[in-house]
Amino acid sequence: MSNDVTSTDGGASTAPPTRRRRALWVAGVAGLTGVVGLAALGGVAARDDKPHSDQVSDAQPSTNRQNVSDDGGADRAGAETDGQDDDWSGDDWSGFDDDSGKSGRDGEDGRSGGHDDKDRTRQVPCDTDKLIQAITFANNENGGVLELARGCTYTLTRNQDGNGLPVITENITLKGEHTTIGREATADHFRILNVGAGGHLTIKGLSIRGGQTRQPAITADPAAVWAPYSAVVRSTVAKPSAEAAVEPSAKAGTTSAPTATPAAPAAKTTAGKPAAKATATASPSTAVRPVAATATPGATGLAGTAAAVTPLVEQPGFADGAGVLVQPGGRAEILDSEVLYNQSGGNGGGLANFGSTRLSKSTVAHNTAFFFGGGIFNAGVLQVDESKVKDNTGIIGGGGISNGAAEIFTEDVEGGSAWVYKSEITDNETLGFGGGVLDVEGTTTLHETTVRGNTAVLAGGGVAAADSQLTLKKATVVDNSTAGVGGGVAVAFDSVATIEDTAIKDNSAGFFGGGLYNDDSVTTLRDSEVTGNRAIGPLGSGGGIYNTDGGEVSLRRTKVTHNFATLPPGGISNGLGSFVRLDDDSAVSANRPTNCLNVPGCF
Repeated sequence: MSNDVTSTDGGASTAPPTRRRRALWVAGVAGLTGVVGLAALGGVAARDDKPHSDQVSDAQPSTNRQNVSDDGGADRAGAETDGQDDDWSGDDWSGFDDDSGKSGRDGEDGRSGGHDDKDRTRQVPCDTDKLIQAITFANNENGGVLELARGCTYTLTRNQDGNGLPVITENITLKGEHTTIGREATADHFRILNVGAGGHLTIKGLSIRGGQTRQPAITADPAAVWAPYSAVVRSTVAKPSAEAAVEPSAKAGTTSAPTATPAAPAAKTTAGKPAAKATATASPSTAVRPVAATATPGATGLAGTAAAVTPLVEQPGFADGAGVLVQPGGRAEILDSEVLYNQSGGNGGGLANFGSTRLSKSTVAHNTAFFFGGGIFNAGVLQVDESKVKDNTGIIGGGGISNGAAEIFTEDVEGGSAWVYKSEITDNETLGFGGGVLDVEGTTTLHETTVRGNTAVLAGGGVAAADSQLTLKKATVVDNSTAGVGGGVAVAFDSVATIEDTAIKDNSAGFFGGGLYNDDSVTTLRDSEVTGNRAIGPLGSGGGIYNTDGGEVSLRRTKVTHNFATLPPGGISNGLGSFVRLDDDSAVSANRPTNCLNVPGCF
């Protein structure tokens, strides 16, 4: 079950689809399985923007920075330089500076026990140990506001239970100005910030950089992994591979690669879809979910208890969220900040949200996730407004944002509620599905948002949805591409999509649906335009819209113009048993080589 109990202000509906879980797809993409071998996965995972010592400090503001590490620090301009013992040994965060504790309790004006922001605000010098001590003290004293040193770089070299800073368990604000919190590039792998249940973290004016969590060891036959998602399953049976086993990951126990069953053309519920999951159960309600076998870090750490029935909320994996992790019951506000150059061995390179998070006027860029959500992964309630999500890589899916995850190497995670407003999702990439945005069993709304220049190898260059509710309102989906299907938007597996006052233009696909690919789903376009899209492969068809497998597409006051395909039609291709409806105010014209195939009232 998803975490989205409530919606963000002005956000989308909080009721995700409750249909049976399914893996993702690529219908009609024959011959692509070899493209996504593990060698390619490893290549992207180790791409050039993996954090190095120079990357943790690159793209810094022009303000001169003070650099300090938690080894005692050097170059502490304006910081305390008196001799002190290392209060944090690396084994725990129990110690904190007596002077800072006294100041926090009494305050400069001598008052004690004050709970307003002024009384609870304390200055943190440019010293990483002081920052750790201040967070520990705030956790022990009902929270507080920590003002970090202007222009300082707090460099983390040690961790506890995979976290570079203490887990946030109270209402804590970290404020800075041109201030960076980053992981030393040569340090052990760990995330930067972790918000536990009951914690509420606000960061403002900070740059969160260089977090890195370990990726699991994976041994699998690429053909066996990807075969269920190619067109081969429509006409052949993929042989189960006994060797295609996946070693236990940090998130879930052993999971076998999915295998395909013969397609059943007469049965709508199975035609063209991947086979059922390789589990011993028939429905999610009775499924036993693997749980991380790692030791539980404590009451404020990640969930790691013994296996039980499917939990009421999705739980993060130990490697999720290299920059910031928000656990179920946690809240985070990221304001006027940057989340850069983080790399997750699981989901969520920059941010993984399983609670409630708002990201406002911020940038999430150059992050990588080994599974889903290169920039942001969501399984809770997420609001992104007036922000930029760019140049991120989610290797399996959701290069920019992934709302949920399909079962491929690990168990699936149902998406939550994601609302993206007045933002830009640009130049993200994935070898799988949803170069810009991916939704799996969740609810996603893109409102007055631009999705531009994103790339997916298999499906949904701009946006991909599976078993989801998707809304595009006053959005722009432009210049996205895929080698498979749905250059702009790919909608599949009983999804419901509403596209209103939106432009889908100049996108390209190697097979079907340069603008929109709709498979076994219901999509409505209202007051929108689908123009200048291309299906350019040797079998390319449906340059504007490709509808198949019993899908339904309704066009109301919508234009489908100037699209191109290698094979006819260039405008709208509608499969047998599928439905395309045009109202009198819609127009399909100037497409090449023809306008429509099997569309009533269109020639």
